[in-house]
Amino acid sequence: MLSSSSTVRERENDDDDLERNLKRPKIDASASEAETNNNTPEPSTEKPHVLPPSHSLLGVPLPTAQEGHAINFLETNVGISEYVGRGVSKIEGIIKQRFTDFLVNEVDLDGNVIHLKSLGMPEPSKKYPTEIPPSSDLANEVQSNEVVPADEVTTTTLDTADSVKNSNEPWPESFNAELASYLSETAIAQLKEMFLQGPEPPRIPDSGWGGRTGKASAAEEPSSSTAEVPPSELESNDRGKRGRGRGRDRGGGRGGRGGGRGGDPRREDHRKVVSEPIGSKETRTAFHQVIRKLFNGKLDSETDTSAPATEEGSRIVVKWSRRGVGRGGRERRDGGGGSERAPRGTFPPYIHFTFQKTNRDTQDALSHLSRMLKVNVKDLSVAGTKDKRGVTVQRVSLKRNNKSVEDVWNLANGVTNGRKTPEEAVKERGERGVRIADLNYRKTSLELGLLKGNAFVITLRSVQVDSMETLDKALNIVKNTGFINYYGMQRFGTASVPTHAIGLALLQSDWQKAASLILQPRHGEHPDVEAARNAWLVEHDLDKALSLMPRRVVAERCLLESYKKQKGDTRNAMGALSTIPRNLRLMYVHAYQSYVWNAIVSERVRMHGAEKPVVGDLVFEVDPDAKTEGDEVPVEDENEDATDKGLSNRARKKLSRKPWSPPQVKTLTEEVLDKYTMLDVIMPLPGTDVAYPGGQLGDRYREFLKMDGLDPDNFVRKQKDYTLSGSYRKILHRPTAMTWSVMHYTDPDVPLAQADEDKLLGFDPPVVDEQGKFMALQINLTLGTASYATMALREITKTETSSHYQSSLTNAAEDQKYRGMADADVDMDQGVAIVGDGDEDAAMGTV
Repeated sequence: MLSSSSTVRERENDDDDLERNLKRPKIDASASEAETNNNTPEPSTEKPHVLPPSHSLLGVPLPTAQEGHAINFLETNVGISEYVGRGVSKIEGIIKQRFTDFLVNEVDLDGNVIHLKSLGMPEPSKKYPTEIPPSSDLANEVQSNEVVPADEVTTTTLDTADSVKNSNEPWPESFNAELASYLSETAIAQLKEMFLQGPEPPRIPDSGWGGRTGKASAAEEPSSSTAEVPPSELESNDRGKRGRGRGRDRGGGRGGRGGGRGGDPRREDHRKVVSEPIGSKETRTAFHQVIRKLFNGKLDSETDTSAPATEEGSRIVVKWSRRGVGRGGRERRDGGGGSERAPRGTFPPYIHFTFQKTNRDTQDALSHLSRMLKVNVKDLSVAGTKDKRGVTVQRVSLKRNNKSVEDVWNLANGVTNGRKTPEEAVKERGERGVRIADLNYRKTSLELGLLKGNAFVITLRSVQVDSMETLDKALNIVKNTGFINYYGMQRFGTASVPTHAIGLALLQSDWQKAASLILQPRHGEHPDVEAARNAWLVEHDLDKALSLMPRRVVAERCLLESYKKQKGDTRNAMGALSTIPRNLRLMYVHAYQSYVWNAIVSERVRMHGAEKPVVGDLVFEVDPDAKTEGDEVPVEDENEDATDKGLSNRARKKLSRKPWSPPQVKTLTEEVLDKYTMLDVIMPLPGTDVAYPGGQLGDRYREFLKMDGLDPDNFVRKQKDYTLSGSYRKILHRPTAMTWSVMHYTDPDVPLAQADEDKLLGFDPPVVDEQGKFMALQINLTLGTASYATMALREITKTETSSHYQSSLTNAAEDQKYRGMADADVDMDQGVAIVGDGDEDAAMGTV
């Protein structure tokens, strides 16, 4: 049974007392003076704890912050407490000490593990057939691109406009020769810079990322505890709604800021290059013709009318043509350099490519990529989000508009703007932890849920165990029986304000509290975010807060921008919250559902163990997993967040070839128990349309929700976004494949696994030190969608997986004394990476 905590009871009583004190009638002066003389204590103004009241049912103390430190939440604070192998000894080990200690490769619907295959440039699109072979298969490619090796990539310098069109160089050397007759060397350099910048003026960076060098740095970048929003939580969330976009990373959409179809508003462009005075009219005419010929109408030239002509002649002004920019500021001929474009419709409308990211949230990485490609971030889609801490590989689809595969490759690798040559692009690591490869055209885009799972290579360091028998026993339990399918700690964030606390406030329609929690300070944030919060909460300077708050901090910026529109009035908190992208708001609500699910599953395992079903358990009438490979299934087709509610509609139709229908569940009775195993048992996430388990566990479930002020049978809200139908999730998850090996090392800076990109770049593979002082355990496992690899590791090690705990293990580890002892040239990583995934979600194909 779950126990009660007097701490929370006292907190509730304090709240009641405070409310009564606020409502009591006025008293006369003498009574007031007498009360003062009697030293009657003032009502407590201490803030209630940020965690939900139902935390008291977990039977664990409320976490508190030590002076100068954040509140450190443990697994038990979000309902994670039980194990399948309860009698197995603890195995000490550090999770994600380095980024390459956690490698993730997506598994597609056909069971193929996605890897980077080639970094080279695709062949020109003009070699493709003009007609698309008919196909109804979602996964059918329209002729894959062959990759040109780096040593075959050549650049030909010719003097004619036709040869320029066929050049991969955005600014061939022939440009300099032709312009030299009209412009000085300085002016030519200025013109080149302006042209390579593209039709839109340069933006001021807001992400704080510096250039990524080929050599790894010696120290880790500080971790942010602010929600760096996962892609699945922002994908396609406000289509059709006017004015919802906020900041360049989210795109304005039609009717957004600037009102253009393409997202970003058109910004005033003051860039121009002015020639020296040209006396001959024929020379000026020839100059105009050269500009038109070289730049295909992308640049305009005109006589400078801002200053009168002199005896030396008139000056010519060159600037970007507004005719070369489409609605919303998009370049009509994407890719730059006047290269030949295939007509619209000649090729399929989407480009798919393989995408590797290192130590970046998926949304953050996609936002960076969208800026590189000069597209709206909503034009990029994925089948599932991936962890921040680690090196992850997956497929991404791009709504290409007029872009070709070579345009995308050039833009993503910095070739279009001249930062790199094609040769350099295939010899160096991708910029800012991002790399694309293996581009091809497709007829359809990716959607959330269009994957089979994820394959992992996980390395635990500084492993200590009482015997190898214990190690094998723990690993075999996960391999053969499975692990409790908890929502991992990354589901609830690493900040001092957990996401499920905000979710509860939204479900309670307490808009002011929800907004306050989102804007509340977090310990250990990046300085720019901390300064922005301080400007708002302490200095009450809204303009300063907005100027300081980075665009990557999505929810906070949305609230502040809404307050700005209301001239600083914060009373319409519900309206302000509605400006946050829908799927991000739902992330908070779903985090609360996950918290409840964790807690009730822990109670189920405490009461009955995890060995076999019992009377009152729930199972599917027909197991949807036979078709979906998923562990979580929604009960409603509409108004669901595909991010963490099973498969998207198209994915379900693709897999089943039948119209989707809600799952049917039944409560187990004594007569049918022998027909099911624990792998069949499900537990509902709270909602109006789910069936709760029977017996005492069902009663506890309802008590849990009621303590948080919620009606277990009514999750309908006036605000439809917060109406919850519920879903079902398997209690146990068993890997589809799993192997492991023990290795030794001495220097913790030496990688023990290698990412795809480093393999293709020819970096030396990891070398195991057979005489090493420390033990490492490397686990290869494949999990289905919606499951957390960290929860599998938790079952193996019986160790807390929260970020602060793993950080303390790293700092105290004996191997840290031997850092840097090996040759630095073998370092394939970027410093020490402690576990912690921000608010990156792990449902629907995440890890």
